[in-house]
Amino acid sequence: MQYVVLACRVAIGVVFLVAVLGKMRGRSAFAGFRVSVRGLVPLGPRASTALSGAIVLAEGCVVVLLAIPGTVQVGLMLAGTVLAGFCAGIIRAMRSGSTTPCRCFGATGTPLGRRHLVRNTGLLALVAAGLVPGHTSPHPAGIALSVLVGAVLAAIVIFFDDLADLFAAQPRRP
Repeated sequence: MQYVVLACRVAIGVVFLVAVLGKMRGRSAFAGFRVSVRGLVPLGPRASTALSGAIVLAEGCVVVLLAIPGTVQVGLMLAGTVLAGFCAGIIRAMRSGSTTPCRCFGATGTPLGRRHLVRNTGLLALVAAGLVPGHTSPHPAGIALSVLVGAVLAAIVIFFDDLADLFAAQPRRP
């Protein structure tokens, strides 16, 4: 079970790291994220900036906590809390008919919707799996495989919008 926990830890850590980097890669990236937050939660400019900063800070804390062996459980719980908040925001957006784009990993024009809820629910499942205790002595090959699996899972999550678009495309009929 320790290998599953490690794979979950790597996947969630990489996803949150890419999310932070995507939002902080420049002023325009953070401004776009702030605008999307404001589209989801009607706030003034200062409050939306503060909430956007708090979200990025929480995501960054998840990355740091997952990187330190003694704080993995806290990091997973924080990740679960952040993801639950994101799910609530997505549900709110869907119910209101909002076309606010997903700025989870930086710039994209895809409005928040069911696919983002599925993605975040999958991440919540990884959080739950990562919280299961494991007490075996790790083997180097098992560690390497766990890290690889975690990285592949992270890539699937990060490119989920693109994959969903690819598989949702309808073939053209002559």
